[in-house]
Amino acid sequence: MMCPCGSGQSLADCCGRYLENMSAPDVGALMRSRYTAYVLGRHAYLYATWHPSTRPMAGSLGGTDLVWIGLEIIRTNATDAEGEVEFLASHVDRGKGKRLHETSRFLREDGHWLYVDGDCRVGDIGRNETCPCGSGRKFKHCCVERK
Repeated sequence: MMCPCGSGQSLADCCGRYLENMSAPDVGALMRSRYTAYVLGRHAYLYATWHPSTRPMAGSLGGTDLVWIGLEIIRTNATDAEGEVEFLASHVDRGKGKRLHETSRFLREDGHWLYVDGDCRVGDIGRNETCPCGSGRKFKHCCVERK
Protein backbone atom coordinates (compact mmCIF):
# COMPACT_ATOMS: atom_id res chain seq x y z
CA MET A 1 0.00 0.00 0.00
CA MET A 2 1.28 3.47 -0.91
CA CYS A 3 1.50 6.01 1.89
CA PRO A 4 -1.48 8.40 1.88
CA CYS A 5 0.82 11.37 2.61
CA GLY A 6 1.80 11.50 -1.06
CA SER A 7 5.50 10.74 -0.61
CA GLY A 8 5.43 8.02 -3.28
CA GLN A 9 6.78 5.49 -0.79
CA SER A 10 5.07 2.47 0.70
CA LEU A 11 3.18 3.03 3.94
CA ALA A 12 5.61 0.74 5.78
CA ASP A 13 8.66 2.71 4.58
CA CYS A 14 7.08 6.09 5.22
CA CYS A 15 4.48 7.12 7.81
CA GLY A 16 3.64 3.58 8.90
CA ARG A 17 6.79 3.31 10.98
CA TYR A 18 5.83 6.46 12.91
CA LEU A 19 2.26 5.26 13.41
CA GLU A 20 3.70 2.21 15.13
CA ASN A 21 6.32 3.82 17.40
CA MET A 22 4.75 7.31 17.87
CA SER A 23 8.03 9.16 17.27
CA ALA A 24 8.47 11.15 14.06
CA PRO A 25 11.99 12.63 13.73
CA ASP A 26 10.94 16.14 12.59
CA VAL A 27 7.90 18.39 12.19
CA GLY A 28 7.46 17.54 8.50
CA ALA A 29 7.38 13.81 9.21
CA LEU A 30 4.98 14.36 12.10
CA MET A 31 2.64 16.42 9.90
CA ARG A 32 2.66 13.76 7.17
CA SER A 33 2.10 10.95 9.67
CA ARG A 34 -0.77 12.83 11.35
CA TYR A 35 -2.40 13.32 7.94
CA THR A 36 -1.95 9.60 7.27
CA ALA A 37 -3.52 8.84 10.66
CA TYR A 38 -6.59 10.89 9.67
CA VAL A 39 -6.82 8.99 6.36
CA LEU A 40 -6.51 5.60 8.07
CA GLY A 41 -8.62 6.39 11.12
CA ARG A 42 -5.73 5.94 13.55
CA HIS A 43 -7.20 8.12 16.29
CA ALA A 44 -4.91 6.85 19.06
CA TYR A 45 -1.91 8.19 17.13
CA LEU A 46 -3.56 11.59 16.68
CA TYR A 47 -4.22 11.88 20.42
CA ALA A 48 -0.74 10.57 21.32
CA THR A 49 0.97 13.16 19.10
CA TRP A 50 -1.18 16.09 20.29
CA HIS A 51 0.26 18.34 22.99
CA PRO A 52 -1.61 17.78 26.29
CA SER A 53 -2.31 21.51 26.68
CA THR A 54 -4.49 21.58 23.55
CA ARG A 55 -5.47 17.92 23.05
CA PRO A 56 -9.23 17.46 22.60
CA MET A 57 -11.13 15.12 24.88
CA ALA A 58 -11.39 11.51 23.74
CA GLY A 59 -14.22 11.08 21.25
CA SER A 60 -14.31 14.75 20.23
CA LEU A 61 -11.71 14.66 17.46
CA GLY A 62 -12.83 16.58 14.37
CA GLY A 63 -12.06 15.71 10.77
CA THR A 64 -12.26 11.96 11.23
CA ASP A 65 -15.47 11.54 9.22
CA LEU A 66 -14.04 13.25 6.13
CA VAL A 67 -12.55 11.58 3.06
CA TRP A 68 -9.00 12.94 2.87
CA ILE A 69 -7.65 13.00 -0.70
CA GLY A 70 -4.41 14.95 -0.81
CA LEU A 71 -1.65 16.61 1.18
CA GLU A 72 0.78 19.27 0.02
CA ILE A 73 3.48 20.51 2.39
CA ILE A 74 4.27 24.12 1.52
CA ARG A 75 7.05 24.78 4.04
CA THR A 76 8.53 23.59 7.30
CA ASN A 77 10.56 25.51 9.85
CA ALA A 78 11.93 24.24 13.14
CA THR A 79 14.43 24.88 15.90
CA ASP A 80 15.40 22.29 18.50
CA ALA A 81 12.30 23.05 20.58
CA GLU A 82 9.54 24.36 18.31
CA GLY A 83 8.45 24.26 14.72
CA GLU A 84 5.75 24.96 12.21
CA VAL A 85 4.45 23.42 9.02
CA GLU A 86 2.34 25.17 6.41
CA PHE A 87 0.28 22.75 4.35
CA LEU A 88 -2.80 22.17 2.22
CA ALA A 89 -4.94 19.13 3.03
CA SER A 90 -7.82 18.37 0.67
CA HIS A 91 -10.92 16.39 1.52
CA VAL A 92 -14.44 15.56 0.41
CA ASP A 93 -17.31 16.29 2.75
CA ARG A 94 -20.81 15.28 1.62
CA GLY A 95 -19.83 15.45 -2.05
CA LYS A 96 -18.13 18.86 -1.78
CA GLY A 97 -14.40 19.35 -2.19
CA LYS A 98 -12.65 21.40 0.48
CA ARG A 99 -9.08 22.51 0.96
CA LEU A 100 -7.73 23.16 4.46
CA HIS A 101 -4.82 25.65 4.44
CA GLU A 102 -3.12 25.57 7.82
CA THR A 103 0.05 26.67 9.52
CA SER A 104 0.51 24.22 12.38
CA ARG A 105 2.65 24.76 15.45
CA PHE A 106 4.64 22.04 17.17
CA LEU A 107 6.68 21.69 20.36
CA ARG A 108 9.40 19.18 21.09
CA GLU A 109 9.21 17.65 24.55
CA ASP A 110 11.28 14.76 25.89
CA GLY A 111 12.64 14.21 22.38
CA HIS A 112 9.18 13.91 20.76
CA TRP A 113 7.45 16.38 18.46
CA LEU A 114 3.85 17.19 19.40
CA TYR A 115 1.16 19.10 17.51
CA VAL A 116 -0.01 22.16 19.47
CA ASP A 117 -2.44 24.08 17.27
CA GLY A 118 -2.75 25.86 13.97
CA ASP A 119 -4.10 28.83 12.09
CA CYS A 120 -6.34 27.58 9.33
CA ARG A 121 -8.86 28.50 6.72
CA VAL A 122 -10.99 26.28 4.55
CA GLY A 123 -11.86 26.94 0.93
CA ASP A 124 -13.74 25.12 -1.79
CA ILE A 125 -12.19 22.98 -4.49
CA GLY A 126 -13.76 23.91 -7.81
CA ARG A 127 -15.28 21.09 -9.82
CA ASN A 128 -13.10 22.01 -12.83
CA GLU A 129 -9.86 22.27 -10.84
CA THR A 130 -7.24 19.55 -11.10
CA CYS A 131 -7.98 16.96 -8.43
CA PRO A 132 -5.67 17.24 -5.39
CA CYS A 133 -5.25 13.46 -5.26
CA GLY A 134 -2.62 13.69 -8.00
CA SER A 135 -4.55 11.86 -10.73
CA GLY A 136 -4.27 14.79 -13.15
CA ARG A 137 -8.02 14.61 -13.80
CA LYS A 138 -10.57 17.31 -13.12
CA PHE A 139 -11.99 17.10 -9.61
CA LYS A 140 -15.54 16.59 -10.91
CA HIS A 141 -14.39 13.44 -12.74
CA CYS A 142 -12.30 12.08 -9.92
CA CYS A 143 -12.60 12.34 -6.13
CA VAL A 144 -15.78 14.44 -5.97
CA GLU A 145 -17.66 11.15 -6.14
CA ARG A 146 -16.02 9.86 -2.92
CA LYS A 147 -18.23 10.21 0.14
